[in-house]
Amino acid sequence: MNLDMLPVLSLTAPSGNLAQELGDSFQRFGFALVSDHGLDPALVARGWELTRAFFALPEADKRRWHMAGGGGQRGYTAFGTEIAKGAAVHDLKEFWHVGRDLAPGDPLGATMLPNVWPDAPEDFRETFTALYAEFDRIGAGILSHIAVWLGLTEDWFDPAIAGGNSILRLLHYPPIPNDAADDLGGAIRAGAHEDINLITMLLGAEEAGLELLTREGRWIPASPPPGALVVNIGDMLQRLTNHVLPSTTHRVRNPEGTRAAHSRYSMPFFLHLHSDFSIRTLPGCVSPERPDRYPVPITADDYLRERLREIGLTA
Repeated sequence: MNLDMLPVLSLTAPSGNLAQELGDSFQRFGFALVSDHGLDPALVARGWELTRAFFALPEADKRRWHMAGGGGQRGYTAFGTEIAKGAAVHDLKEFWHVGRDLAPGDPLGATMLPNVWPDAPEDFRETFTALYAEFDRIGAGILSHIAVWLGLTEDWFDPAIAGGNSILRLLHYPPIPNDAADDLGGAIRAGAHEDINLITMLLGAEEAGLELLTREGRWIPASPPPGALVVNIGDMLQRLTNHVLPSTTHRVRNPEGTRAAHSRYSMPFFLHLHSDFSIRTLPGCVSPERPDRYPVPITADDYLRERLREIGLTA
């Protein structure tokens, strides 16, 4: 058995077995690969079509949808803006963020910006609103299995993520011309980092490049079969579980050979807690052998804002 091989787990497997298998994969790698997630293939295909169409627009057209002072939380963020925590060079990517739509007057509006929607391509808003809702649903199901693995009730996370500040990101990593490859100053498509949120669900990792760092210090690929999701633990869940479930360092390395002439697209959904949720270490994850690393709780919104400053999206 290859201990560095991430298993592919079906979300239609019997519930008890799935909770154990997911939990074990997350504890070992911080990652899991999941199939049979229920995303509508036609909806996903339309999402990819619109993603490619939007990023193919002229730079000036895309920048019309940048929200100055918004910390990159909605709309367009230009190439070379985001930087991994502690890195010296910026990532080689551009992206678009879709957040949760709130009703007028919702008190969460103080911590969650309204969405912006481009006037082209057609059906952009309808398609990604639908995809957002589907990721939201699937993520809640995955968290229910994690809750069971942690010895909590199946619905423990439901109130914690209700109205959560989750984000759907459309990512474009442009081609890297051969004559520019030596002038990047060490920059790669996504520098080594951990995610901020609770869990991340990623479509589009079939294109090579996504790698995770094992506890033994080896970089290994996270390569799901076509259409499957890569799911990983974020820093918020790592903190909540006192590192029982690790937020694993990962990166997207630059392509080699002929693949360098191709764009790479991916679609991660960053599932967040409710902004007011207090991240307080779970008692079941504390023991004499595992003392509480985080005796002082922090709200999800305060934690998010602290991390956004660290990755260069806010001042």
